[in-house]
Amino acid sequence: MSSLSERLTRGSASPSQVDHARRLVADWQLLADLSFADLTLWVPLQTGAWWCVAQVRPLTAPTSQPEDLVGSEATGADAEPLVRAQREGRPITDGDPDWSGASPRRREVIPVRHDGAVVAVLAKDTNLAATRSPSTLELTYLDIAADLSLMVAAGTFPPRMLDDAEMSPRVGDGLVRLDGTGHAVYASPNALSAYRRMGVTGDVVGSDLGEVTRQVSADRVAGEAVAASIAAAVAGRFPEPMDVENDAATMLVRALPLQAPGGEEGALVLVRDVTDVRRRDRALMTKDATIREIHHRVKNNLQTVAALLRLQARRMTEPAARAALEESVRRVASIAVVHETLAGSREDVVEVDDVLDQVLPMLGDVTSVGPAARITRDGAIGELPAACATPLVMAVTELLHNAAEHAFDDGEPGTIVLAAERTGDDLVVRVRDDGRGLPPGFDPAASTGLGLQIVRTLVTSELHGTLEMGPPADGGPGTEAVLSLPGAGRPRR
Repeated sequence: MSSLSERLTRGSASPSQVDHARRLVADWQLLADLSFADLTLWVPLQTGAWWCVAQVRPLTAPTSQPEDLVGSEATGADAEPLVRAQREGRPITDGDPDWSGASPRRREVIPVRHDGAVVAVLAKDTNLAATRSPSTLELTYLDIAADLSLMVAAGTFPPRMLDDAEMSPRVGDGLVRLDGTGHAVYASPNALSAYRRMGVTGDVVGSDLGEVTRQVSADRVAGEAVAASIAAAVAGRFPEPMDVENDAATMLVRALPLQAPGGEEGALVLVRDVTDVRRRDRALMTKDATIREIHHRVKNNLQTVAALLRLQARRMTEPAARAALEESVRRVASIAVVHETLAGSREDVVEVDDVLDQVLPMLGDVTSVGPAARITRDGAIGELPAACATPLVMAVTELLHNAAEHAFDDGEPGTIVLAAERTGDDLVVRVRDDGRGLPPGFDPAASTGLGLQIVRTLVTSELHGTLEMGPPADGGPGTEAVLSLPGAGRPRR
């Protein structure tokens, strides 16, 4: 199934109209729950038919549309209410219920207006089989839904898309309706419970909700900001949802204006008790900061080890011992760079290409192999889990150092290419040089060199991949080492 934007574009909608429809769909669960009705969004096609591009079912009532209507077309008599709503620019209610489905339903069609033009129509289907004697809560819901429907027809709803729509309070979390002065005229039982947990002991209904909310906030500035956002909604603006917090609880507050043409002005305030959610968020932030601090300290300790090894290497008179210590410095420094990257990241992933950009200068000894010897990059490895990044960076630096050390004669110019190919979570890394190639009879699997032993161990044990070495596949000069790492990009336990 294509995306909503693609379906709207097929209906010849302009970019601004597509954006308006996307904002409506992002926030229309509110309207469905208040209406106790299924909602479908329809756009006209050039053929004269109407195409359903989106659908949502209520969380507060049984559905009247159990089948998936997205992608279906309406023509003839079925499309007549849609055509009338578009032509007349006002909500259209069918006179008789539809008895053709599993349950009887009544449809209301609402024009979706944007910049003065009707860009789509919203069909609201109510399941009549679930109709019962309405309570004060249900009557309030339906009254608010009627106002929002008129605002959709007038083009004043929906607001701009929320940054975190998933966390936005729902109708069932708690609802308060305000009059034009900002005083509460109705509060649902869940809304009253949320305010009770915040410490409100008096009546919410009849009070200035902005002032009540301000008084329960432990932070004076935050309390005033929430009170100002409620006042802004009463004045016709769409403020961002805000938290109200004290020692007892935390409540998320979202205020929306209710200014239907010809209707009573006021506002709708949705509240949600997010005490446990915010407590978990703080615990995760603390844990994240602790992990990053650990990475920072590990990096510092590794740099200290590298410095000690470097000092020891300078005191060695035996060239072989000095070279071994210098290689150890390089390996430890490579690991330290990975931990430095993790210390500055909020995710347990590493941008491997950035790490390699810091590690490759550590191979500066390449220039001692030959004045023209150089390393080039081809392709990108991208982000990998931390458990995979460290062994991969070590394996790649070992292969690059091995090529720099053994591929060229002293003073001989040459090139080493580090190439990466990534398909989804699978990764193939190639280190190729144009040097003299492998000696006759050389078996990488039987090599006793420490560098290749390290690479083989890291690739097979840590990365669960394979290592192959031999002449380049295209028959060119030199040697090519190929690391095949299936599933390297998947998170690891």
